[in-house]
Amino acid sequence: MIVSCNEEGIRRASNIVKNGGTVVFPTDTVYGLGCDPRNSQAVQAVYRIKRRDKTKQLPILGVSVVEVSKIAFFDELSKKIADKFWPGPITLILKIKDTDIARSLNLTNKIAVRVPNHPCALALLRECKLLVGTSANPSGLPSSGDAKEIVNKLGGYDILLDGGKIIDPKESTIVEINENKLKILRSGNISEEELLAVL
Repeated sequence: MIVSCNEEGIRRASNIVKNGGTVVFPTDTVYGLGCDPRNSQAVQAVYRIKRRDKTKQLPILGVSVVEVSKIAFFDELSKKIADKFWPGPITLILKIKDTDIARSLNLTNKIAVRVPNHPCALALLRECKLLVGTSANPSGLPSSGDAKEIVNKLGGYDILLDGGKIIDPKESTIVEINENKLKILRSGNISEEELLAVL
């Protein structure tokens, strides 16, 4: 099912997520594939759709710092980064506190989290609060910023929120604070210089 990123489309997509389904949606980086992170069957569906190795962990998108802080612990420097760059293309690796999500996603002690800066993603997150938010592409293939490409490349999901083309699609910068030091695990839209300026 393909729907527009309007009130009706968001309502349909959020209902599907709440009932254990999977959704493709635009973010500020690339199109994402998501589900309810506490629903282990939905999480397994995301792995199947992407043909992703189950040893590779899935990131979580949240509607706000407040919502993310309910499932993960912020150290002082990670909180500074979140306050400066969220919503935006920064993924933080934090210690997990939510045992249900840890169990569902098969996590040990860390979780990747982000608040995306896209009106459609945020509208969906206002309804769902949290979503698994991995890129909507088969593993090993490039991620996409175009809904039409995804229709041709990916199948098996329940609903696609069509937000058109994402201008300048790039993946988020992934960072972790370790012993008060910044570690960049993947380069992306936000540079090391921009991050260090905040710390």
